[in-house]
Amino acid sequence: MVLGAKARETPSFCDMLQIYENDEQSTKMNIDRRSIVVTGASGFVGNLLIPRLLEAECRLLLIGRSTKNLSKTYPGVPVCTYEELAEQGRGYDILVHLAGLNSGNALDEEATRKANIDLPVSVAHSAAEAGIPLMVYRSSTHALDPKLDSVYARSKREAVRQLNNITGIDIRTIYTPLVYGENFTGRFSVLNTLPRVISRPLFSIMAAFKPTCHIKNFASFIQKGVPEEEVILSDRQINNFFYSAAMRMVDLLFAFSVLVLLGWLLGLIWVLIRIGSSGPGIFAQPRIGYQGKEFVCYKFRTMQQGTPQAGTHEISISSVTPIGNFLRKTKIDELPQIINIFRNELSLIGPRPCLAVQTELIEERLKRGVLDIKPGISGLAQINDIDMSNPVYLAQWDAKYLGLRSIILDLTIVFATLRGNGQGDKVKADSF
Repeated sequence: MVLGAKARETPSFCDMLQIYENDEQSTKMNIDRRSIVVTGASGFVGNLLIPRLLEAECRLLLIGRSTKNLSKTYPGVPVCTYEELAEQGRGYDILVHLAGLNSGNALDEEATRKANIDLPVSVAHSAAEAGIPLMVYRSSTHALDPKLDSVYARSKREAVRQLNNITGIDIRTIYTPLVYGENFTGRFSVLNTLPRVISRPLFSIMAAFKPTCHIKNFASFIQKGVPEEEVILSDRQINNFFYSAAMRMVDLLFAFSVLVLLGWLLGLIWVLIRIGSSGPGIFAQPRIGYQGKEFVCYKFRTMQQGTPQAGTHEISISSVTPIGNFLRKTKIDELPQIINIFRNELSLIGPRPCLAVQTELIEERLKRGVLDIKPGISGLAQINDIDMSNPVYLAQWDAKYLGLRSIILDLTIVFATLRGNGQGDKVKADSF
């Protein structure tokens, strides 16, 4: 994002938000419609996507092994085989590759390799020959978990590796969980037999435990333009009432438990901090929260009074008090943030809130929609020892959490935090 002429040395959050919105509006004005080639158009996701692209007046070319069936399903829409792509694909802007065997099939190594590795690589070469500038490869969030060693997950990871080595065409990968529309597939297919008034609430409950992606989000993403980095495309639980209600209950249960069971410990720590160094026991600091709004974040003071307002990674280790070092390593310094949880300014799990002066991190989070959710006391980046010293990398991990968040993931992060994963934000070592 280009900030343009600076009205001040450091742009405020509101300045950046306005610039970002202007950039988004400019992008929408420049992309009215696209010329799109779609492989796997006869599959479940293809059958959900094609009608939306046609409704948006996109110029389409559909590719499949049975062009007869495609023509019957989508009369008047150009179709061709994979072998004809290099010739018929000329003049198109983007190729969306949906074809492949999914995790629901009984897969063997050879069939999986042909469908999930050899085919997309062949399609990429043909698209490059046709002069198509951009290929979007749809992978699965299954491939993001290195612990999954299934034939399917391995094939998806290998496909990305090989596609990244192809030249002559810009290839970008998007990862999606289960995609749905008016109908469901996979583990949710049983809902198709139920009345809508029952199936939709049931789906919302089930989707709260695992990420999902509505086809409207997929279609909108393709039409508006694909970012240069890999993206996890999902509903992000933004409008899932059951997810929000469940995690709010977890937040409040945690806050009440700390207050009731550890209230005596909070008081003792406050006294020890006051005795150990001059200054207040509780440190109050403005942070950037939900939708970019500032809120006052409370922590036990771990640094000497008068330490500059800056990112923790910019603060000298000599500024940390003796007891503060212990509090930071054990994350006990975060416990006063139950005040923020009661105020609904903070969740137990979410991206860590940053300072208003950390404008690069705010900008990177804006680009990725991270500020659309409440910040948290702990998060996916934190349990993987990623701090604020690299704003882009941190924002990418925050976006990864945003795309994958669910009740199961949040509880996994809670337990990982309790086991001691991540040792708090790192301070800068003193140089001698």
